[in-house]
Amino acid sequence: MKILLPLLVLPAILTAQGVKTARQSKLAAVTEQIGITTVTINYSRPAVNNREGKIWGDLVPYGFVDYHYGTSKAAPWRAGANENTTIEFSTDVTIEGKPLAAGKYGFFVGMGTDKATLVFSKDNNSWGSFYYNAANDALRVEVPVKKATDNIEWLKYEFTTETDSSAVALLQWEKMRIPITIGVDIKKTQVEAYRHAFNSGEFYEYWQNMQQAADFCLSNDVNIEEGLSWADRSIHTYFGEANFKTLSTYSGLLQKVGRKPEADSCMKLAWTKGNPNDFYDYGYRMQTRKKYKEALEAFRAGYEKQPKEWLANFYLAKGYAGVNDKAAALKYADAGAQLAPDKDTKAFIQRMRQDIVDGKDVTFH
Repeated sequence: MKILLPLLVLPAILTAQGVKTARQSKLAAVTEQIGITTVTINYSRPAVNNREGKIWGDLVPYGFVDYHYGTSKAAPWRAGANENTTIEFSTDVTIEGKPLAAGKYGFFVGMGTDKATLVFSKDNNSWGSFYYNAANDALRVEVPVKKATDNIEWLKYEFTTETDSSAVALLQWEKMRIPITIGVDIKKTQVEAYRHAFNSGEFYEYWQNMQQAADFCLSNDVNIEEGLSWADRSIHTYFGEANFKTLSTYSGLLQKVGRKPEADSCMKLAWTKGNPNDFYDYGYRMQTRKKYKEALEAFRAGYEKQPKEWLANFYLAKGYAGVNDKAAALKYADAGAQLAPDKDTKAFIQRMRQDIVDGKDVTFH
């Protein structure tokens, strides 16, 4: 195959006497947050420029080829134009289910008619792929290529199919689409972030930070022993505070490690320090963990402090619904509706009441 080098090597002289000049292939970048992981793609955007049907297998050769320029005898496509396309990950990730460490990588594609080989290289500062060396590969994976009917004039990357823990970086040019599925371990990365933050003196200045880290471990059933130490610090260090949030979190973690007498004692103290909003928040979290008896106890505590508030009756209705006491749930839903401050709040409570009648889960109302 004859490689048309002039079509692949776009103008490299981008400044003249220190003055910027326009690039033929536009510089671009796209960034996405997946969980707490930041993914950034930097690339240049070549145009189809009336070459429909002549991109794949021609302008972009299939496989790994010798461009007769640079040192590589088996180079992939640079997945863009000009300098290396780069992909940077702020934490460890997976690519198509395979692990890849945090870092900045040169990104290349070995193009095929039905599949593409994605290459993540430790070399991230070369010009194109002319000096590509397979020895620098950090990861290679194969993905199916997808053919579309619509034409994308300027090459672009776009994040699609997002979930809490994954996204697809979609390379699009002409009528070809190349998906790159990126996944993160949210629990692992969040715990590592908290662990790192605990080395910061600023983090210690607020009990809220330490309690939040401990509560993450409790809520996600992860890193329990270290989470217990964080909960202890949120109470017993210089900036700690023994309040409902810190004590209830500490109690929950003590339960997790089998220290029930201590957990019960800690929770007994917590109940004396809370306000209604503390109780409502705690009860809601207990319901999301399917701990309905504990949720009802919290909602009762809130109700006892403000029985004439619509919110107290609303939450108590939720609490009784969680333990399948429909009669009591409807009683407090009706009371909440009567105490509602406006018609929208009343309508909201009445919708929940109907869900209780219909036997639906009202946890997330």
